[in-house]
Amino acid sequence: MSTTFKIVCPTDFSECSLNAVEYAAKLGEMYKADLYLFHVPDKEDYQKLSANEFHSGDQYSFIQKKLDNLVEIVSQESIPKGLKSCQGEYKEGKTVSTILEYAENLRAELLVVGTEGVNDFKQNFIGTRASKLVEKSEIDLLVVPRKVFFKVPRKFVFATDYLEEDKIAIQKVVEMAKFWESEIDIVHVSTKIKAIDKSLHITMVQEIKPFIKYDKVNFILKSYRDEPGLGLENYLIISKGDMLVTLSKKKTWFDQIFSSNLSRKMSYFINKPLLVIKKS
Repeated sequence: MSTTFKIVCPTDFSECSLNAVEYAAKLGEMYKADLYLFHVPDKEDYQKLSANEFHSGDQYSFIQKKLDNLVEIVSQESIPKGLKSCQGEYKEGKTVSTILEYAENLRAELLVVGTEGVNDFKQNFIGTRASKLVEKSEIDLLVVPRKVFFKVPRKFVFATDYLEEDKIAIQKVVEMAKFWESEIDIVHVSTKIKAIDKSLHITMVQEIKPFIKYDKVNFILKSYRDEPGLGLENYLIISKGDMLVTLSKKKTWFDQIFSSNLSRKMSYFINKPLLVIKKS
């Protein structure tokens, strides 16, 4: 029995979260998904948003009105293009844990979250709302920076550390890439190309190819004299990658890219959407 793909997109109605809603809706069209726009009330946020409209006791009617308007806009635009349904819900609680509990109860396949981009990551990747969601979620996430508006991704860059789980994770990337006939670059970056790297690369290519069944995949092995994370950033710029994909496992690109020393140096990653594969 087939079930509908479910996408949860948390929103606080800011520009940052609205860009995430746009990505969620476009993906919803492709997956023929049910889209859930979810809000966790925050007193300071809704007072700012509602400005002169706000009066004590009107919090929930204001939130409901904002959600209803957003659902209507998304439904009118995306349901004719393939989105199965769109609905909005809100629930009080601690933002991160409430969002994760909601998504897990729905058995959602994907969380699409907004981030402030460079500012959101400037201290350390772990510590902000979006980054806490990435850290704690057991569901795949697409992180969309504030200034990133939807465009069809022509190239996905999958950062690999030659893990066994990559073989399954790449199938999710292929499924998404097929929607737009996008290229996928599977990239490993090291500080020096050693014989072991070349051997692992050849083995990885041989083992992954049978899993893919998609002809727009390139396997790349690169060396970079500085940190591998900066090498990956350099590759993204040169190759004009539109979306970075990483598998969230310890001692992988996820940790290297967002360690505190690297996040201060890098901007490209956080000016492009980041797909974090959690379940493989």
